[in-house]
Amino acid sequence: MALEEKREKRPPVTPMMIEEEAALRNGSRGLPSGPWAEAAGPRPRTTERHIAVHKRLVLGFAVSILALLAVTMIAVLLSVRFEECGTAADGPPRAGGNGSLSEAARQQPGAGQPPGRPEEEARGGEAAEEEEEEEDEEEEWQRRRELPPWARPRLPRHLRPLHYNLMLSAFMENFTFSGEVNVQLEVRNASRYIVLHAHRMHIEAVRVAEDKLAGGVRVARTFFYPQTQVFVVVLNRSLEVQRSYNLKIIYNALIENELLGFFRSSYVLHGERR
Repeated sequence: MALEEKREKRPPVTPMMIEEEAALRNGSRGLPSGPWAEAAGPRPRTTERHIAVHKRLVLGFAVSILALLAVTMIAVLLSVRFEECGTAADGPPRAGGNGSLSEAARQQPGAGQPPGRPEEEARGGEAAEEEEEEEDEEEEWQRRRELPPWARPRLPRHLRPLHYNLMLSAFMENFTFSGEVNVQLEVRNASRYIVLHAHRMHIEAVRVAEDKLAGGVRVARTFFYPQTQVFVVVLNRSLEVQRSYNLKIIYNALIENELLGFFRSSYVLHGERR
């Protein structure tokens, strides 16, 4: 009888209690079903997915940068190789910075044999002596606290050219030419230096004469000054003021394949280079 009475005292099972029990089993923390239960329920975690996407983006960016660098390096190497091939196919080698040409390029059709070793040694000794003299002259100008006339950005004005007479002979077999120029000069200020523009040339002979009837003026030495692209003639004595002199220079050089001095150009017609 006692057991039966206790069973009768239990509260009746309501629908609310059933829902709460079902909610506890489903892991919804005892909240009733509805919008509040859905909002408070566990949400899916997307952090790992975002990290994976970011890694892929960074990797793709790095791969694109490496590919761009590789393409740039290949383009630079191909351009350098193309320039080397073009230079080799265009013609003979260019002259050096001091204006002298190689012996093969300097020889004209019918020219003599190249110099032997004794002549080369003699030329080497003369070049060393000329360099020493040039250094001595530069030191002298430094003591004067002045720039030498060949180191100035503009030509000196102690000489005034009155007339030019130029003759050229071109040799298309090896793209060289020889020239002879006679310049009539008027002396404004006494000086023993003649400075004129010249570049990438080989000077064969230089002569200076006073008027046409008077004797010549001895040339002590000549040299190129590449920094200002000039050719310097050093005389044994100074030229006298208000007198005219004749400067004669015999030279040869390459017919350049660029827009410099006496140059050449070409074109292609029907697959033939002319």
